[in-house]
Amino acid sequence: QVQLVESGGGLVQPGGSLRLSCLASGFLFRRYDMNWYRQAPGRERELVAGITAGGSANYAGNVRGRFTMSRDNVKNTVYLQMNSLTPEDTAVYYCNAQGYGTIYWGQGTQVTVSS
Repeated sequence: QVQLVESGGGLVQPGGSLRLSCLASGFLFRRYDMNWYRQAPGRERELVAGITAGGSANYAGNVRGRFTMSRDNVKNTVYLQMNSLTPEDTAVYYCNAQGYGTIYWGQGTQVTVSS
């Protein structure tokens, strides 16, 4: 069955870094566009970054220059390198796959930025 399993979240101080991973299985990963979303308490889920099947990445304005998304089609994994983290980045981060009219979601990983 389809699975998206996020990892790498945790507690980090302001200015710190984290790298999130999302391991995919059960579908043709290399043909799917992949995205990272996040949802903070009391707020709507928002798109953070996306990478196409061809490897082109794009970013939300509030993370551009700080976050980098990449994919490894051999390992069926996408990554989100997050630098210069601020408390406003605190949220549950979700991995998302889109393709062939289908959308898959992971269970999320918590990122907390606090001193």
